[in-house]
Amino acid sequence: MGEQSGQVHGTLIADMPVVERPRERMQRLGPSSLSTAELIALVMGTGRPGMSAVSLAEGVLSFAGGLRELLDVDTLELMQVPGVGSSKAVAILAAIELGRRLVASGADLPTKITSPEDAAAYLMERLRFLRKEHFVTLHLDTKHQVVGEEIVSIGSLNASIAHPREIFRTALKRNAAAIVCAHNHPSGDPAPSAEDIQVTERLVAAGRILGIDVLDHIVFGDRRYVSLRERGHIGS
Repeated sequence: MGEQSGQVHGTLIADMPVVERPRERMQRLGPSSLSTAELIALVMGTGRPGMSAVSLAEGVLSFAGGLRELLDVDTLELMQVPGVGSSKAVAILAAIELGRRLVASGADLPTKITSPEDAAAYLMERLRFLRKEHFVTLHLDTKHQVVGEEIVSIGSLNASIAHPREIFRTALKRNAAAIVCAHNHPSGDPAPSAEDIQVTERLVAAGRILGIDVLDHIVFGDRRYVSLRERGHIGS
């Protein structure tokens, strides 16, 4: 990282003038005055012996590959960074999740899903940054109001992961009349694969047997999406 351990730009935080330390600078100038590493350092609170909190935070960012990539790191992975224990890892991921929820809450999310556009508006900001495939279902009532949602699986989509019993188990518990399925492509390209189409057809068939309509399967990329209903893979 171009620094000696325990230093920030060649200076330990304890040796910096008080007004230039991250906490004090944030109090004077606001959070936008701090670097990403300094913000993470404040979330963690402390560094480790011989290393400042900011240097440790830079190590966290380097390990993850950047701020966006922290969206897809779990606590056990973060704890592989020397000096990051369970408390620091949980604090970092809690802050990341708050930021993600803030983005979602700022959008005018529909509560009724009547079109692929509605589903995209509901899920885009949560799915488009993820670096692993997340398969999500939205549970809808008879008026297609959202009554629940579930992350069914995390990992490359295949027929065993997206098995109908996993998809419909919670939908049945919630008495859902219909579901919308969705997953993201970390590459940013939402073009459906042959596997995506096969999984969709299996889910539609299972839904007919259970009396739960599969309204759509949306594949998300970065600010783009594809509706498998619009592509003709789900009948009217």
